[in-house]
Amino acid sequence: MNEAAGRSLWDSVRPYLERESLAAFFVGISSGFPFAMIGATLTTRLAQDGIDKKTVTAFTLAFLVYNLKFLWAWVVDGVRLPVIGRLGQRVSWMLLAGTLVIAAVINLAMVDPQADIAWTATCAILVGLAGATFDIVIDAYRIETLKPYQLGTGSGMSQYGWRIGSAGAGALALIVAARSGWSAAYMACALFALPAMITALWLGEPSRHREASERKGIGEMWRSISGPFAEFFQRQGALMVLLFILVHKIGDTLANLTFRLLFDDLGFSNDEIAAWDVGVGFWAYLVGIFIGGVIYARLGLKRSVLLALVLMGISNFSFALLAMAGHSNLGMALAIGFENAASGFGGVVVVAYFSALCDLRFTAAQYALISAGASVVGRFVTGTTAGGLIEQVGYVNFYLLTTLRALPGIVLFWWMSRSGLVDSSMGTAGGGNDDDVETPH
Repeated sequence: MNEAAGRSLWDSVRPYLERESLAAFFVGISSGFPFAMIGATLTTRLAQDGIDKKTVTAFTLAFLVYNLKFLWAWVVDGVRLPVIGRLGQRVSWMLLAGTLVIAAVINLAMVDPQADIAWTATCAILVGLAGATFDIVIDAYRIETLKPYQLGTGSGMSQYGWRIGSAGAGALALIVAARSGWSAAYMACALFALPAMITALWLGEPSRHREASERKGIGEMWRSISGPFAEFFQRQGALMVLLFILVHKIGDTLANLTFRLLFDDLGFSNDEIAAWDVGVGFWAYLVGIFIGGVIYARLGLKRSVLLALVLMGISNFSFALLAMAGHSNLGMALAIGFENAASGFGGVVVVAYFSALCDLRFTAAQYALISAGASVVGRFVTGTTAGGLIEQVGYVNFYLLTTLRALPGIVLFWWMSRSGLVDSSMGTAGGGNDDDVETPH
């Protein structure tokens, strides 16, 4: 019998109020803000400085460093910092990475895009590098702090924090820039790095952090690099798990990039897009995150992930229906609401599953590899095929195709669950082979 199914509603909600989940919320705030600094905020800054559109859109390449973070994530696991290393491996790296983010954001604050656009681009990439490193530490800290039964709610709280951090920093930047200029705006936003740093000092070293080995020479350094990969691929079913990581979100990513194109071609005004896509979408996403945490706690890992995959696939179909209906405010509100609720729900339970795949000796490196793999294929396929597909087959058939592209991930995870590969491939962060091994007391 699945113990999770017998829990009361209070047992499902209580993990949100525990200090480990609250810590996940605060580190999530700091994780979200560097993304905003080189995303919409920088786009607005460059546009207001009169930079041409081709140059502005080229700045999105700064995000690529987030997909490459697995290349240096082993350093966070394998290198002990001098002096502050006495505070603990995760705490010391949290302080260093947070300091680097603050310095990089302040550096970007001081540049003049009109005078030197190349240096501005370099500074944006430096923010991306520092932000990706901060993410590595934050993800490892979150996973090792949360107990197995808290992975769902903790992932949800982290995403709440991420949304608030990215949106809050973006809003603060606009408000300050309007009054004191962009340099002051970026400097003010640098303070968003502090919640994660303060949380690490307050909560201390994660209780579940494990040292891989004593590192004394070149051989041990090589084991720090190769160990996370070797440990993962030695597990039963590792290749199937990797295949699931690579393909599970292709359809969803393909669809998400094209929503604004659909809205424009259907004749929605900016006010309508703001009301339905931004307004309804934001709150639906937050509701989805909360539901995801509760469902994860009540149904367990396997059933909640499978349900999330199905819902995310159906959400793509809802946009095929919107494309058929044409300009419909009700249709747009329903499609956006369902898509964001499904994405929030899916984000929580899938992130919890990916977190559970990590070995606690190599949390930073393995989660960086998993998270990079989860997005890189979808982004590549989207960037190379989405626009051409829409021109060839139209919006309705395009969204039907993205729905079909969700099926391989659903079928693969169902088979992995039935065959026992989900359990046998689990890392120590998941608490062993049973997805319900630990419950709150």
